[in-house]
Amino acid sequence: MQSGNDQPRRSWWGRHWKWVVPVGCLLPILICGGFFALIFSLVFGMMKSSDVYVQSLAAARSDAQLQAELGTPIEPGFLVTGNINISGSSGHADISYNVSGPKGSGTIYAVADKAAGQWTFQTLAAQLDAPRRRIDLLSAPTP
Repeated sequence: MQSGNDQPRRSWWGRHWKWVVPVGCLLPILICGGFFALIFSLVFGMMKSSDVYVQSLAAARSDAQLQAELGTPIEPGFLVTGNINISGSSGHADISYNVSGPKGSGTIYAVADKAAGQWTFQTLAAQLDAPRRRIDLLSAPTP
């Protein structure tokens, strides 16, 4: 005599499909997203560690006129756009990035050439968001 609860045992798939399907769909998306985030972080990390970025940020932070407009401390944004090409002791860079301080924000534009291992800026300027005006950072001594 069989009781009413004697049903055949369901297969592993039958018991676990409700979590296997979402995990199976989300795992590839998370892996691809993580890969792109890693590449993104590496590229921006390399740009932020470049001599052009470091020197331009130091010039922006030490400029008295920019300090008066934005306040201190002047902090850079996360993204650096543009390009940096280096071949041995020569190269060219054209980058821009956002900066902000307690009083406002703006964008730093830097164009520089590298010859004999030394970067020389052709353009180093800050474009303020409000009031909309441009500050030439080359007029002050570059650190």
